[in-house]
Amino acid sequence: MLRKLAFTGIKSRIKDYTVLFFGLVISSAIFYMFEALATNQDFIKANNGSMAMGASFIFQFGSILLTIISLVYIFYANSFLMSMRRHDYGLFMMLGAKQRKIGQLILTETLLIGTLASLIGIVVGWLLTATLGNYLMDQMFSSKLKGFEPFFLPAAVATLALYVILFLIAGVINRFGLTKTPVLQLLKGDSEPNRPTLKKGRQLIQVVLGVALLAIGYYVMANMKLLVLMSIPVALVTIVLGTYFLFNAVFVWLVVMLKRLPWASKGLHTFTLSQLSFRIRNYTRILSIVSILFALALGAITVGIGFQRQITSMATAQSAYTLVLSDPSATVKQEVKKLDRQLTAQYDQVVTKKAVYFNADQFKNQPFESVSQESQIMNQAKAGRLQAAKYQKISVDKMQKNPQQLLLNLPNWQRSKAIRIVSGNRFSRLSGSQHKVLMLRVADLSKSQAQLKVVSEKATGQAASSLPGTFAMFTEATALFGGFEFMSFFLGIAFLAMLASCLMFKILSGAASDKRRYEMLNKIGTRPQILRRSIIQEVGVLFALPGILGVIDVLFGLQMFRGLLLSPYDQLWLPFTLFLFLYIIYYVITVMMYQRIVVPKVKIDK
Repeated sequence: MLRKLAFTGIKSRIKDYTVLFFGLVISSAIFYMFEALATNQDFIKANNGSMAMGASFIFQFGSILLTIISLVYIFYANSFLMSMRRHDYGLFMMLGAKQRKIGQLILTETLLIGTLASLIGIVVGWLLTATLGNYLMDQMFSSKLKGFEPFFLPAAVATLALYVILFLIAGVINRFGLTKTPVLQLLKGDSEPNRPTLKKGRQLIQVVLGVALLAIGYYVMANMKLLVLMSIPVALVTIVLGTYFLFNAVFVWLVVMLKRLPWASKGLHTFTLSQLSFRIRNYTRILSIVSILFALALGAITVGIGFQRQITSMATAQSAYTLVLSDPSATVKQEVKKLDRQLTAQYDQVVTKKAVYFNADQFKNQPFESVSQESQIMNQAKAGRLQAAKYQKISVDKMQKNPQQLLLNLPNWQRSKAIRIVSGNRFSRLSGSQHKVLMLRVADLSKSQAQLKVVSEKATGQAASSLPGTFAMFTEATALFGGFEFMSFFLGIAFLAMLASCLMFKILSGAASDKRRYEMLNKIGTRPQILRRSIIQEVGVLFALPGILGVIDVLFGLQMFRGLLLSPYDQLWLPFTLFLFLYIIYYVITVMMYQRIVVPKVKIDK
């Protein structure tokens, strides 16, 4: 009987459960994807050159962060479910059901939802890993990854175990909370208003405190050198508390003050404001959480795209040459001809036990080039913008005075020797092993990446470049920042799904009681389009407020990445537009679902 009641309760509210399921499925699917990449050691070892051993840490870190956020999300999601079922549980108790049986019913429903959502999430994660995940990794790393398995059983087991445990904890807490709640409160709790009272002294204190805490948080993020690692928890605490106080003070004050204006008497403005003020205290809590999740989601996507965009700038700022080949074979030279080269220079060498000699006459005919001062990586970071690398030719006199400029363009076995640049006559009289060095620069690193890997493999026998030049740096940065971009993109999507679902839960949880008020308006002759306009405005305010503060949080939070990103504010329109587009889609879905619940389907004749 207990199992039947659990299934019947879920079946009767299947539309409401769809909102919960979507967020849970996205969360568990992305967790599975991260685990499949982080725990598959064959995959990590097979791609040691391109992925680097830090890939496992990157995706494991993403799994931990996603777990923490998912825990908060699951508790809010279960609160939403319990709010929908409070009346039913109250009726069961009135009819004589024992608290122990009600507790078992709550636990059964919670575990059933969690297990089903996790299983579906694993299947979705499997499909995402095999399709979108595989495609994105190929685009980021520009090569087929070895040992990649879309379905990895240990990752599936870990995902199912984690989410079942999280739901078990949530179920136990829900069981304890509801079984200890009086029956009358279960039956009538949702209809109890939480009306605000405007107390100027208290509101002013909260405004000042909220602004001060936010200012401290933003200052700490912009000056990480002060507290180093402690700046992150300090910023998190101050911003969360500051956001809550600001919402609790300004939002309440704004609603109460707007109701006093003549504007409120026009149309359904008074009704819309009354709807907002009905549960205003509870909304401030959820809006604070949503604004933080909004900032995390938008920040993750922004930082991930920022890391990817700076790879080429970081690499080309290290050297004026893409590859430096020592004694290239005929096969290697044939592959080099296929490259879209911007510059090619060849120099002769004579290597002795103590020194490496170059012919000065060759540097006159083919001047050696270096990265200009303003293009170097430290100067790019100070300038705060991404820029194409610029190169300058070095005269022979300067080369002879400072031959160490050639050091980074020599193979490893020559770097311990002294570098000498001598005249052509003296060079011809030197005794030692003779070598040739081919230095080349391609027009576009990204477009030439595949062919550069072929050249590197032909020259060294390795897939990733171990040769001097910018290509080695480009390969390593692509592996590291590509992993960060992949993780950040999917973390942002997961956070977006959870934050929007939390806000949808809160709005839709009051739809049942709001329905009576909209039916009353319909009976007195209010047109359906006016009712829908009121809903659009009400829900729009609830989505806009955390969005605005979340954007501000991100703009200040990017200061924390000034040491990692060359240009954290460059082309912000791309991640912001993408994220806001997805956020608006959630807003439209919420409006449609809310209207379907509360707007009467039958128009009452006047």
